[in-house]
Amino acid sequence: MRTREFIMKDMYSFARDTDEHQTVYEKIAAAYTRVYERVGIGEQTYRTFASGGAFSKYSHEYQTVCDAGEDVIYVHEGKRIAVNKEVLEDSVLKDLGVKRDELVEKKAIEVGNIFSLGTRFSDALSLKFKDENGEGKPVIMGCYGIGPARLMGTIVETLADGKGIVWPEAVAPFRVHLIELSNGNEDVQKEAAEVYRELTQAGVEVLWDDRDARAGEKFADSDLIGIPLRVVVSEKTLAAGKFECVDRATGKTQHCSISDIVKTLTHA
Repeated sequence: MRTREFIMKDMYSFARDTDEHQTVYEKIAAAYTRVYERVGIGEQTYRTFASGGAFSKYSHEYQTVCDAGEDVIYVHEGKRIAVNKEVLEDSVLKDLGVKRDELVEKKAIEVGNIFSLGTRFSDALSLKFKDENGEGKPVIMGCYGIGPARLMGTIVETLADGKGIVWPEAVAPFRVHLIELSNGNEDVQKEAAEVYRELTQAGVEVLWDDRDARAGEKFADSDLIGIPLRVVVSEKTLAAGKFECVDRATGKTQHCSISDIVKTLTHA
């Protein structure tokens, strides 16, 4: 039997009136925008108007433009908003103050959604609060969700290049990929162990590749895994007194001392 993993980050809000709910709703919407910026897909992700179903006129999806996407959205670049294909109607465009010829069709992946629930569930559950006059009134609810597994898959699809994954720092499984090219040289092995010790002692998560494999194989695997920074320890770097540091996203190479690396990664 095949199973699927589905994990959600869910949150609900409870407000006394529509104005309070809308204030909370917009604060959470802004927080979601910052989440997508931090994980590296902010530029490709749009707050997208979608159907509110039985709860409200609109809900809002966060859609990341990607060729692998299963949704179709229409993007207004100037306003940084989008409209889901299923609600692309003249009345909706009028509400948003946009014209059809200002929109560009894109394929996208939904990475989050937020929507108002009104009093539908609070009425059903008799969920009320007492106002200043002691009168019981229904709570206005909102619902907010992000699928972490779907988000990680979207990051991979969106940011990967021809060599493999490119993890942003905020969600990378490790910060540094330490590549040891010792060829049996004990001095290089000891130096790699010292680099690993100093980085981990500074709180930097490190994946240490000390396999007996060719340099090309290790570099290819490093590109495929996509850890943000590759640090190479070899006979050549040992002689130079500095280590080769390669930024996975840009490919930029620098030669740095261990103290420089620690300082950069810890912002000390």
